[in-house]
Amino acid sequence: MESVLSKYENQITIFTDYLEEYSDTDELVWILGKQHLLKTEKSKLLSDISARLWFTYRRKFSPIGGTGPSSDAGWGCMLRCGQMMLAQALICRHLGRDWNWEKQKEQPKEYQRILQCFLDRKDCCYSIHQMAQMGVGEGKSIGEWFGPNTVAQVLKKLALFDEWNSLAVYVSMDNTVVIEDIKKMCCVLPLSADTAGESPDSLTASNQSDELIFLDPHTTQTFVDTEENGMVDDQTFHCLQSPQRMNILNLDPSVALGFFCKEEKDFDNWCSLVQKEILKENLRMFELVQKHPSHWPPFVPPTKPEVTTTGAEFIDSTEQLEDFDLEEDFEILSV
Repeated sequence: MESVLSKYENQITIFTDYLEEYSDTDELVWILGKQHLLKTEKSKLLSDISARLWFTYRRKFSPIGGTGPSSDAGWGCMLRCGQMMLAQALICRHLGRDWNWEKQKEQPKEYQRILQCFLDRKDCCYSIHQMAQMGVGEGKSIGEWFGPNTVAQVLKKLALFDEWNSLAVYVSMDNTVVIEDIKKMCCVLPLSADTAGESPDSLTASNQSDELIFLDPHTTQTFVDTEENGMVDDQTFHCLQSPQRMNILNLDPSVALGFFCKEEKDFDNWCSLVQKEILKENLRMFELVQKHPSHWPPFVPPTKPEVTTTGAEFIDSTEQLEDFDLEEDFEILSV
């Protein structure tokens, strides 16, 4: 597996260039809904990118399931991408999109709490341990590579046990987002719940470039745990080197799209923008409909199954996954 991954990573470098090599262009760059002019705002752009939580392969964490792997190198890249997408949603929820990170600067307590949700420990709700073991319920063995859909399903189920963030995670079926279903799901959660959507400006980049800026999880770092004071040394959770970019035509077509919406009005704005900017295209990545299709099974909002433990520790063995149904036919993730 590692030799295959090494070959794959070597192929990646052929298609990517470091952002710093393009500093003299007049390009507009969009980072998660925020616009930067590359020629005059490069430092601001790089600061915005380095503020994103960066999750990579790790080694020397406690064995998954007690006897499983102690590193996810070679198989955990998609899980790490899912962690990064969800972490960005939590940052927007608790700190706002304009929050920024600076090295060795004291951060809000919410930031540390978000970071601790993703540490490589079985008692952290979105850890590699929890995601890998929840993947068993999706037909994936521990240590097996996940596709985007499996990651989406796993995050949806783990979010049911995350009372602090109170997220409503919707995964579309047949590449179709159903407005009625999302609003029904959010109404059964507290008023502070989050659901599908994203900052509307994020879709206005249109066709200005074929190129994407990305954070690569294919780097193996040593496991980091909380310190005696309860804090986490976060230096390795931010990418401080110049980010990479690639041509969008080289992107694998098997993708999950994540959108975050803090309030119902944000979701309504997102729907309007999708209908205006995305659904007018002949080749659409997904569909957006108002009503639940009549030929589909009835939509039932997901609920936390009855288990003997609560919180992130509920998945101590794969036997506790029997209450979850397998869902293999979904593709687009909206967080």
